[in-house]
Amino acid sequence: MTGSLDSAGLYRLMAWMSPGFPVGAYAYSGGLEWAVEEGRVPDAGGLAAWCRAVVTHGAGRADANFFTGAWRAVDEDDADGLREVLVQAAAQRASREAKLESAAQGAAFLSAVTGAWDIPGLEPWSAILSERGTEIPYVAAVAAVCAAAGIPLREGLTSYLHALAANYISAGVRLIPLGQTDGQRTLAGLFETIEAAADRATAQGDAPWGTAAPLLDLFSMQHETQYTRLFRS
Repeated sequence: MTGSLDSAGLYRLMAWMSPGFPVGAYAYSGGLEWAVEEGRVPDAGGLAAWCRAVVTHGAGRADANFFTGAWRAVDEDDADGLREVLVQAAAQRASREAKLESAAQGAAFLSAVTGAWDIPGLEPWSAILSERGTEIPYVAAVAAVCAAAGIPLREGLTSYLHALAANYISAGVRLIPLGQTDGQRTLAGLFETIEAAADRATAQGDAPWGTAAPLLDLFSMQHETQYTRLFRS
């Protein structure tokens, strides 16, 4: 599907990627809480570096490819292709908490969309997403819904990556702590990183999925046994 994002699509995308959309994103830090406690992310510069690592080498990199694969599967009416993305996206999570973060948000996102928004043609894709019960990878759910709703790939993916970074920045503002202006400076500074990630994912096509950030995965694993914590991941 080609074309620009119309006003109806923009309205939906802003709602679905908003911090107020009921997926519970505020409850997750992706292991950032452990990194802050260990002194690895002590300030705004460290938070920016963390977000760049996630988007360029970590879960954000993999998610950009999964988003592209899931969106194209729905756009091309490829049910088996979507199922393959679901399997790969679920297997990619390196820790129990990372899997929980993805699955809980995916199930909540699909439930909220199907319960409140009228999207003709979504039902068969919703059924495929739900075949795994509540273990619905968040990125695949967002991508499939965007494709079914006619939201172009590039706009949907960029918005998803923006929301991912913004959520981690929100967590960092609370954990480090930082002022809200520092948080906004960090988000503004990630524009080129997110643009490059979207370019790479949409150009790669069926290239292998994966990450290259084992330390980020280790932080996620360590958070599972952190003695005092605010976040679920």
